[in-house]
Amino acid sequence: MELLTDQVRLALLVFLCGLLWSLESLVPLYQYRNSRVRHALPNVALTVILVLTNLALSFSSVYVAAFTDRSGVGLLTLFALSPWIHAIIGVAVMDLFAYFAHLLLHKSWLGWQFHRVHHSENAVDVTTAFRQHPGETVWRLLWQLAAIALFGIPLWIVAIYLSLSALNAQFEHANIRLNRTLDRFLRLLFVTPPMHKVHHSRDQKETDSNYSNILSLWDRIFGTYTSATDFGKLSYGLDGFDVKERQTLGGLLRMPFMNYNRV
Repeated sequence: MELLTDQVRLALLVFLCGLLWSLESLVPLYQYRNSRVRHALPNVALTVILVLTNLALSFSSVYVAAFTDRSGVGLLTLFALSPWIHAIIGVAVMDLFAYFAHLLLHKSWLGWQFHRVHHSENAVDVTTAFRQHPGETVWRLLWQLAAIALFGIPLWIVAIYLSLSALNAQFEHANIRLNRTLDRFLRLLFVTPPMHKVHHSRDQKETDSNYSNILSLWDRIFGTYTSATDFGKLSYGLDGFDVKERQTLGGLLRMPFMNYNRV
């Protein structure tokens, strides 16, 4: 889709990040205890690495989508679907694969080694959205490619999904207070900031829930949904990972290769 070029998607992300950063000052869920800028620096650095990694590997999605289109393979090619129905199903399928990719990051030893870079964040905000190790980026990309190949999802739908996923990632991580009635309504279908904040709890029972990316229904279907938590008691992060050297850019990049026990 011409309107969703890499440059346009990047501009949208930067704009939304600035908007949410401002809202976090006006209606924060939690009051900031330390310098926001100092806290954000490692996350911003990882975001830059994430963008560069995705740009370097973007050829793989283009290649797989083009191959399935030329070959006429994929489950969605078996049906005559209107573009809108095709897009809705394609986005839902990619979101389902993202759910399983995320679930396995928690349930497998190797996956958790990389994913704890994201969960070691002890002050979740909009900059946490792309606090992701390059190893995790490659893992998530492999699941995207599997969805594209198995269902024959065209590149324009992939672009729509990735744009929605990135924008929602910023929204659900933002440190903003959301009206409870609005939250209950939105989370009937979509992942909201309060719903995702539960997933960042230090309580492992809460951490091992609410894995959905955009559509909240996957957690409901597979029994991994936690409806609410006491935000007055909820604490972010992982025990044993708050020390300064593990929160630097170097510490975060080394984290998957260090022999820390899961806590």
